[in-house]
Amino acid sequence: MSIPLLFGPYGSAQLPPDVSEYGVNAVWFHGFNERAFSDCSERGLDACVEFKTFRADFQKHPELIPIGADGRPIRYGRLVQGICLSQKDHLAEIEAQLLDGLQTFKPRGVWLDYLTFAGWFETPEPDLQESCFCPACIADFCQTTGLDATTPERILGSYAEEWKAHKCRKIADYALRYSAIVKSKLPECIVGAYMCPWTPEQFDGALTRIFAQDYNMLAEAIDVFTPLIYCKKSGRGAGWGREWLDRSPEFVPADRNVQLILDAGDLPDSLAETATPGVQSRGIQVFAGAPLFQDPDKAIIFRQSVEAIRRMT
Repeated sequence: MSIPLLFGPYGSAQLPPDVSEYGVNAVWFHGFNERAFSDCSERGLDACVEFKTFRADFQKHPELIPIGADGRPIRYGRLVQGICLSQKDHLAEIEAQLLDGLQTFKPRGVWLDYLTFAGWFETPEPDLQESCFCPACIADFCQTTGLDATTPERILGSYAEEWKAHKCRKIADYALRYSAIVKSKLPECIVGAYMCPWTPEQFDGALTRIFAQDYNMLAEAIDVFTPLIYCKKSGRGAGWGREWLDRSPEFVPADRNVQLILDAGDLPDSLAETATPGVQSRGIQVFAGAPLFQDPDKAIIFRQSVEAIRRMT
């Protein structure tokens, strides 16, 4: 499947009518938003949906909170992703929402978000906790692997690698399930995934150990991998996106595409760094980026970067 170069903002804020003059040809927005689809149609832009998977309001749904290695619900703050994947009723709701949206709208792409185990990585000092050790999740692990490991201590002490692989396989299987639903309704629809932006060795292998995102396992389901390169939020420099792209051939399968999402608060520096020679992003998303195109000077910088990336791709 040929993946086009898509450039544009993420968010539902209103865009100016002339936004395409600045290299914008797509918009990403949360859910199957009728107004956003209409705006894209009026401006001739590709409509791309960010589809929430494993994220929920734990205050309203405490049953979804994953259980940590201490047998208690994990610590969490205002921002957290990942739910207990033994909560089948909630998983059925997620799938129904996806089906309903695809029956009503025809997005150019669907980007799966929060497709991970529990945690939060958009911070310089992440609180990384092993999960999910509820009785149902432990029983699933034992049944799937054939191992006799009925406590978190036994699992992490004797079968840590098997536990990690089991979690990565679960996330990859859900990606396959959601991707199959999308492709069954819209065969040419791009399936993307927002990713933890860490390389495999960082934070003691937390990309797979904590978040269970394995690029090789996910590759069968995902057309475009989109790491969240939010520099200031993560305590990183403006060159982080360029660094990640140049490292990406080490862990992203060669036949898969990568496309960065940058934070509008990091522009223009992070965008300028990204649009330099090296491995190229297959387009660019800009989180909360719509206001950028209300300022002609900033919009021109975006267009120049788009042109540079197109020349090098």
